[in-house]
Amino acid sequence: MALYDPGLQPERTELAWRRTALAIAVGSLVSMRVLPVMLGSVLWMLLGVAGMIIAALMWLAARARYRSGYRALHDNEGKVALPDGSLIAVTALFSIGVGLVALAAVIVTVAP
Repeated sequence: MALYDPGLQPERTELAWRRTALAIAVGSLVSMRVLPVMLGSVLWMLLGVAGMIIAALMWLAARARYRSGYRALHDNEGKVALPDGSLIAVTALFSIGVGLVALAAVIVTVAP
C-alpha cells in the first residue's frame, strides 16, 4: 500500500509558503522605503534588509520542504521523514520580531 495521495497537497503547501515569503519580502521592501523617512535614521533600513534575507531563506526552505515531502510521499517503504515545523517557527519568530520593532518605533516617535 502506497502512502502517496495523488492530490496536489504538497504543491499547494509549497505555493502557500512562497506567498508567505513573498509577503514578507514586500513588507520588508516597503519598510526599507518608509522607516528611514518616518523615523529619521538610515539604520532602520537594516530591518528591511534582514526581512529580505529571511524571506529568501524561507523561499529556499519551502522548496527543500516540498522536495522532502514529495520524497516521503513517494517512498513506498516510508523511510523518509515528513517535514517538520521549522518554517512555522521561523514565521512566528519573525512576526514577534516585527511586533517588537513596531513597538520600539512607536516608543521612539512618541517619546519627547
